Amino acid sequence: MKIVKRSWAEPFKIKVIEHLKMTSKEDRLKAIKEAGYNTFLLKSQDVYIDLLTDSGTNAMSDYQWAGMMLGDEAYAGSKNYYYLEDNVKKYYGFKYLVPTHQGRGAEHLVSQILIKKGDYIPGNMYFTTTRLHQELAGGTFVDVICDEAHNPDDTSPFKGNIDLNKLETLIKEVGPKKIPYVSVAGPVNMAGGQPISMQNIRDVKKLCDSYGVKIWLDATRAVENCYFVKMREKGYEKKTIAEILKEMCSYFEGIWVSAKKDLLVNIGGFMATRNKKVFEETRNLVVVYEGLHTYGGLAGRDLEAMARGIEEMVNFDYLHSRIGQIEYFGNLLLKAKIPIVKPIGGHAVFLNARKFLSHIPQDQFPAQTLCAELYLDSGVRSMERGIVSAGRDKVTGEHKFPKLELVRLTFPRRVYTQAHLDVTFESVAEVYNRRKKIKGLKMIYEPKYLRFFQARFVPIK
Repeated sequence: MKIVKRSWAEPFKIKVIEHLKMTSKEDRLKAIKEAGYNTFLLKSQDVYIDLLTDSGTNAMSDYQWAGMMLGDEAYAGSKNYYYLEDNVKKYYGFKYLVPTHQGRGAEHLVSQILIKKGDYIPGNMYFTTTRLHQELAGGTFVDVICDEAHNPDDTSPFKGNIDLNKLETLIKEVGPKKIPYVSVAGPVNMAGGQPISMQNIRDVKKLCDSYGVKIWLDATRAVENCYFVKMREKGYEKKTIAEILKEMCSYFEGIWVSAKKDLLVNIGGFMATRNKKVFEETRNLVVVYEGLHTYGGLAGRDLEAMARGIEEMVNFDYLHSRIGQIEYFGNLLLKAKIPIVKPIGGHAVFLNARKFLSHIPQDQFPAQTLCAELYLDSGVRSMERGIVSAGRDKVTGEHKFPKLELVRLTFPRRVYTQAHLDVTFESVAEVYNRRKKIKGLKMIYEPKYLRFFQARFVPIK
């Protein structure tokens, strides 16, 4: 018998388990009502398969757990800090490091130091916390991502690319002195986990250099972007992930990182730069908001786990299994003709709620509705990435209506098996089959900032 295709398995084995609670439909209805139909407000004990986020929800390795026992909990000068500093230099290529409690701590520091009131920050699509920190510092975010990114059906391989014409037009309109830096992310979360190409990064760097504008990278999921560069971009097929990461970072003045993603840990983040002046200012300001510059709000054991996570995250076999799991799930949905963002990106599969629930107008929150329906059906928790996440226009006070109205099914690293993915697919398919009976939601509580975290809703009767 000729075997055409060999089976695939994860490059690890399960050593410790966490028991999951099985719930009834009645249990879930009660829970989602109490949560105001917002999956962020559900208690984790009421969730069966948790695909809300990949932030801090990873399974650490035995190597990382062993490192946790080596935590040097000195207030100043922990040896774990210097181990992390060495690995940031080795793998990212930056000389200066300031740890923070998580990514948004680093975002806040960078924004406060680099942005002045009246500045403009161009970027390849907004991310919620990044944009808010830029706005709170007095800046205005401007989206300069390529048009393909706003079309969920476009299959371009690098939909995270910056449109150079959009970027240069903005620079000419406001002047380079009004642009403290270009904010680059890769992959682009809100676009469906879509990567940016190395060639586009080089082109952006060249353009910005000609105007004296710096570029900074949100390197939270940079190794996943490097994986796509290796698999999709000519000339990188034989390069290692570590080599691609080092080159990618070489084009930027600095980075901010939520270590809760790529670094395979449950808490942590950092800012790293080659600019000594920015480093000195950040090192001074971190003491005000996070903690001393050698711990940044973290225990020594957390710094150790981060340092060891950097060593593990560049392993190709691990990355291949991680992205492969997401591709497997995405392909199940595509075969069932369920609308998703194409091509399948990194860290998550994004359902196209605008098409999925085409009969529900956007001001009745179709993505939020779909999240609630998935939970009711099976106990699977997902996240809204549409009009609720987009927030309101700070001038008019009206809803922002993004072109992308998505539900994000996000996969924690090394946590779920293929069987969990199959169960999730069956739930999505079941909800899709009865989609025409589903009605939208009305928002009854809205916080001032980042409303998607705490907003509450009721079903429209």
